[in-house]
Amino acid sequence: MADLKTRYMGLELENPLIASSSPLCKELDAVKRMEDAGAGAVVLHSLFEEQVTIEEERLNDFLLRGTEHYAEALTYFPSVDTFRFAPDEYVEYTRKVKESVAIPVIGSLNGTSKGGWIRYAREIEEAGADAIELNIYLLPTDPGMTGDEVETNYIELVHEVKKSVKIPVAVKLGPYFSSIPGIAGSLAEAGADALVLFNRFYQPSIDPEKLEVSPDIVLSTSEELNLRLRWVGILYGRIAGLDLAVTGGVHTPLDIVRSLMAGAKVAMTTSALLKMGIGYIGDLVSGLAKWLDGHGYESALKITGLMSQQSVAEPAAFERANYMKLLNSYRLSD
Repeated sequence: MADLKTRYMGLELENPLIASSSPLCKELDAVKRMEDAGAGAVVLHSLFEEQVTIEEERLNDFLLRGTEHYAEALTYFPSVDTFRFAPDEYVEYTRKVKESVAIPVIGSLNGTSKGGWIRYAREIEEAGADAIELNIYLLPTDPGMTGDEVETNYIELVHEVKKSVKIPVAVKLGPYFSSIPGIAGSLAEAGADALVLFNRFYQPSIDPEKLEVSPDIVLSTSEELNLRLRWVGILYGRIAGLDLAVTGGVHTPLDIVRSLMAGAKVAMTTSALLKMGIGYIGDLVSGLAKWLDGHGYESALKITGLMSQQSVAEPAAFERANYMKLLNSYRLSD
């Protein structure tokens, strides 16, 4: 059978399929089942910047409340170490997961600022995480905020996190940049070890009857994969030391094959597991091996980057020329 081993950010993986960050990863038993099903690694659910901020504000409010009225109130204060805040629980959960599974465990931080919350990157590292995925979910709504300011925020945040840890750091990006190669290069210079392309920003829906704006969660489909393949294919081999990962639209073994051929070291999936169950990981991994064997490839590494822009006979297929060609070739049906 084909050798499925790969290296992602220096981590040795038995295969290139990673269970990406999701609510499924909140349960230790579910993570164990992911390992048993054959996942090459797992990205834990995110610790959000807001969780840290809210808990710190609550602690401050609780400790100060009433002190200006009664000195005796000091005797009622509980010891700080008796609190179990969400961030501390996350760190402890990371430790438990690492003690329970042998596959690489990647912590996930979700935030937008350089506040004190990034100190938890170090604590997650100390808990045993093999790497950190930094999910920068920044949605600029201020008309005065420029694209340069948005990118600077990303770059500085990555730089600060990298200063605090020794383990690898991946950056999960959205597709809404004026220059994907430009921001990719800047993040690599700031210390990023990998880019995960692309984040799926959930869009709110509007209820005309209730006059409410409500969350609308739509799981991905394989049709979303092409956007990822295009940019991974363009970036592959252009930025030294930067690994690439595909996330969003990985639902079948062929989706993994396409991701690797474009130049990704790993393919990540969540929606497929939410639809099909954790056991579906085994089908994806065995399907990848079967495809490689059936096409005469001795390993997953043999197809990595095989169809990147640098490798294909027609590099313009990734660029504007292909857009023009497609439009000119379209014919209305009778």
